[in-house]
Amino acid sequence: MKRIPTTRTIRNLLLSGAACLALPFSAAALDFSGYYRDGFGGSAEGGTQACFKLPGAQSKFRLGNECEQYIELALRQDVLEFDDGSTLGVFGMAQLYNEYGHSLKFSDEHGYSRLSQWYAEWKDMPVLNGGNFWLGRRWYNRNDIHISDFWYWNQSATGFGFDEVPIGDLEYSYVFSRKDGQDQDPYVNRHDITVGGFEPNPGGELKVGVSYIQKPDSRDARSGWSTTVQHKQKGFLGEGNSNTLALQFGRGSGTGLSYTGDTTLNSTDKSWRLIEIFDWETGPRFSGEFSVLYQKDVRSDGGSQRWLSVGMRPVFGINDQFKVSVELGRDQVKAPGGTRKLTKFTVTPTWSPSGPGFWKRPELRVFYTYAAWNEAAQRAADPGSTLSETGTFGSDRNGATFGVQVEHWWK
Repeated sequence: MKRIPTTRTIRNLLLSGAACLALPFSAAALDFSGYYRDGFGGSAEGGTQACFKLPGAQSKFRLGNECEQYIELALRQDVLEFDDGSTLGVFGMAQLYNEYGHSLKFSDEHGYSRLSQWYAEWKDMPVLNGGNFWLGRRWYNRNDIHISDFWYWNQSATGFGFDEVPIGDLEYSYVFSRKDGQDQDPYVNRHDITVGGFEPNPGGELKVGVSYIQKPDSRDARSGWSTTVQHKQKGFLGEGNSNTLALQFGRGSGTGLSYTGDTTLNSTDKSWRLIEIFDWETGPRFSGEFSVLYQKDVRSDGGSQRWLSVGMRPVFGINDQFKVSVELGRDQVKAPGGTRKLTKFTVTPTWSPSGPGFWKRPELRVFYTYAAWNEAAQRAADPGSTLSETGTFGSDRNGATFGVQVEHWWK
C-alpha cells in the first residue's frame, strides 16, 4: 500500500524547505498563501451533517453542502534572479482533507494529507520571448464554476510545461504530463496545447485548447483527444460583470474532457459539454453567480447519459460587514433506469468583515439547506449515501441540514 504522508511530515517538509531556501537568498521574498474551510452541522433527522449530490452528476452546489474540513497551505520562494530579468523559483503546497463525523487524522479512508503541488518555475525567460517554463507537480490552467466547485477545464499534472509564450499577438502553452489525477492508473502520456490572446470583440478574449492522450502500454487501451473553446467577456451587461462561455468535445479517453478519461474507450465513445457562467456585481450590495452546464455522454456499452445543472447564488449586502447569500441549484441526469432529479436550496446569513461582495473573504456563515430528489435518484444512489433508502433520511426523498461554516483564502 502506498504510504500517505502525515500532517506532521508535510508541515516539516514545507518549513524545512522554506528555511533552506531563505538562508542563502534572504533578499528574495517568501510568499505564503492558502485556503481554509471548516465548520460543523447536523441533519434534521439527527446525526452529523449530510451532503446532497445527484448520482451521475460530477459536482454539487456547494453552499451549505460541504461536509469536510479542508485546508491548502502554500509557499513560494524565488531563489535566483538573473541578469536577463528572469527568475527561478520553487512552489510547494500541502493539502489536508477530513470528512465530518470522523477523527482528525487526515490519513485514512475518511481523509488524506498530501503534497498536491511541488514544482520549479523559470519565469520571464528571454529565450521564450518572456514566457515561462515549469517542471514538477502543478495545478495549471484551472477553470471552474465556483458555486459548484466544478473544474471543467483543468490541465493540472505531473510533468513539465512551457507557459504563455508570446508569438505575435498570441500566447502559446504546452504541457507534457504522465499523471493528471491523484489516483490515476495507468500513467498515460498526455499533451496539452493552449492558444490564448484572441480578441474577437472589445472586452472579450478567446482561448482554444487541444489535448491528445497517447495509447498506454496496457492491454485493451486506446488513445483519445479533446478540445475546448472558451470565451470570456468583461463588462457583460454592465461594468463589473463578466461572462464565460465554454464548449468542449472529446473522443475515447478524451471524454474525460478536463482529465485523462477511461483508456479502454474507443473513438465511438464521445462527450460534449457546454458551460455558461455569469458573474455580476451591481454595486457594493448586490452580487452573485449564475451557471448552466449541459453534458452529453455517448457510450457504445449502453452507459450513455445526459447531465443538466442549473444554479445561482445571489448575495445581498445588508451593511459593510453583513450579507445574506441564497443558493438554488438543480441537477438532472437522464440515464438508463430513469431520469434522476435533485433540487437544493440554501440560505446563509453571513458575517463578512472584508465587505459584502460575492468574492470577499473571510466569511462566517450560519446555513440552512433543504433538498428534494425523485425515486430514480434514490434507486441510483449508493447504499448508505445521503439520497439512498439506507441513508440519513431513509425512505424519505427530501431532507434538511443546518450548521456553521467559516471560509477564507489569502494570497
